[in-house]
Amino acid sequence: MKTTSLALTGALAVCLALPLAAFAEEANNNHAPEVAGQDWSFTPPFGSYDNAQLQRGFQVYKEVCANCHSMRLLSYRNLGQPGGPEFSPKAVGILASQVQVPDGPNEKGEMFQRPARPSDRFRSPFANDQLARVANNGALPPDLSVIAKARPGGPDYLYALLTGYHAAPSGFEVAQGMHYNQAFPGHQIAMPPPLSDGVVAYTDGTKPTVDNYARDVSAYLMWAAEPKLEERHMLGARVMIFLLVFVVIMYLAKRAVWARLKHRDATHAA
Repeated sequence: MKTTSLALTGALAVCLALPLAAFAEEANNNHAPEVAGQDWSFTPPFGSYDNAQLQRGFQVYKEVCANCHSMRLLSYRNLGQPGGPEFSPKAVGILASQVQVPDGPNEKGEMFQRPARPSDRFRSPFANDQLARVANNGALPPDLSVIAKARPGGPDYLYALLTGYHAAPSGFEVAQGMHYNQAFPGHQIAMPPPLSDGVVAYTDGTKPTVDNYARDVSAYLMWAAEPKLEERHMLGARVMIFLLVFVVIMYLAKRAVWARLKHRDATHAA
């Protein structure tokens, strides 16, 4: 009886171990590859956004990414706020007016299209998620409003993803409709390479290369996800200065108190 019980226990352990091992192997296969850290102007603790870079990044988003990806949490007026791209009010108005957004109903009860205002949200490329899936072979392009915070690695990962399209290594089978990407978990992604040299015409002299496009739009998406980053850095610096001054004051107060106590003890001993 005891032998049978031990056998059942061993069999149960094997049955439990097999799915756990399979799960561990699957998790390991789906684990996101390591991505290299990049040198960003907004790196903590005292970094700040490069306004010119954010403007170029918005241009890349507008001319390339916005064809498939929405940014529903942003309004056009955000493009002019301090600490961001800081487009002028006139430029913000022009950028918004270049987009047609739905409005209504009018006096006839009909919906209509009108030029966007700075107060309007960014227009989505598709009316709903189902249309987005139909246009992208069943894949739903994610909203990019907070993508830099939603993905481990943040802007480093986004840069690695955008520059990670290469020919698949020997022996790696890419499924139909998928593309090989070094940075994407599993190395197969439905999104085709969105960037190529010269696809966006920069006007400030920056070279129109995939590397610069990827770097600029990753910085822009980081700002979209963390628009108050500079304020947090400034607040953190002030707190650190306060704590440093506080520590110095407390140290000097401690020395003064103990000096008086030592002097009193020496007087009593005498």
